[in-house]
Amino acid sequence: MHIDFAPPSNGTYNNSGSCRQLANYMEHEDLERMEKGIYTEGFFNLTDDNIYKSKVIKNIDSNIGQLLKTDAKFYAIHVSPSEKELRLMGNTEQEQAEAMKRYIRKVVIPEYAKNFNKGLSAEDIKFYGKIHFSRDRSDNELNMHCHLIVSRKDQTNKKKLSPLTNHKNTTKGTVKGGFDRKNLFQQLEQGFDKLFSYQRQLTETFEYCNTMKNGSISEQLKMQERQINETKVQPANQLNVGTAIQPDIPTLQQSENKQSNINMPDLGLSSVLGLFTPDVANKEDEKAPMKRKKKKPKRGFRQ
Repeated sequence: MHIDFAPPSNGTYNNSGSCRQLANYMEHEDLERMEKGIYTEGFFNLTDDNIYKSKVIKNIDSNIGQLLKTDAKFYAIHVSPSEKELRLMGNTEQEQAEAMKRYIRKVVIPEYAKNFNKGLSAEDIKFYGKIHFSRDRSDNELNMHCHLIVSRKDQTNKKKLSPLTNHKNTTKGTVKGGFDRKNLFQQLEQGFDKLFSYQRQLTETFEYCNTMKNGSISEQLKMQERQINETKVQPANQLNVGTAIQPDIPTLQQSENKQSNINMPDLGLSSVLGLFTPDVANKEDEKAPMKRKKKKPKRGFRQ
């Protein structure tokens, strides 16, 4: 699951003015699908489907009480499940789209509201979503994802809500509450797993990906060690059970890894620190005495 907040820009994601440009973009694939006779998904919010774009623009653009001209008026969020997650969400695009809307309504928006630490609920958040089924420059078979426009102000047009603030759980000062994005990502991941009974592997978790990308060397090594420990216990019908953990170690050759289902990232750390280098001798070579072969002189080589 990949979730991110689109950074404000001077183009589609310019959020200091009207959301019209973003709303227009969110409809860009509809015409092509309609020409092919493929169904499209309209805008939706917490309770309604097939909302007109004009209503989306009006409701977001008018919910800007006490905001300055240069202040952000809305935020854009992308929710993109992996292919593996999408296959669990449904067998058809329509089934996957319905599952996506259920996930947004039951998990994403409630957790988003809760993360401000202001006693907010999903009903306090003014947002509109739009599902896309394709993605440019992607070779994946399944690419469904969701775009969200979330108002800077709550439904009452009184409270300012910024998911891009660096404040977290503050009780003093001008900013009360704050927003912890890492916590949000983890809660959304856990919410997905619970909603769809998804058995997530360690390498698919936000914690793992974030550590391997942003963690220190020691943190990355600990995470690799944790992954190895979790792969020690394998079903009895699989090969390599009880043969230590060498088939899962990233320093081994690919030919020795064909039996393993684990795809560990090679960070180049084990060769430097030697933490995961296996101390396993080749027993076959120990048993069989080495036979000396007569060296044949190479042609064309003068001694």
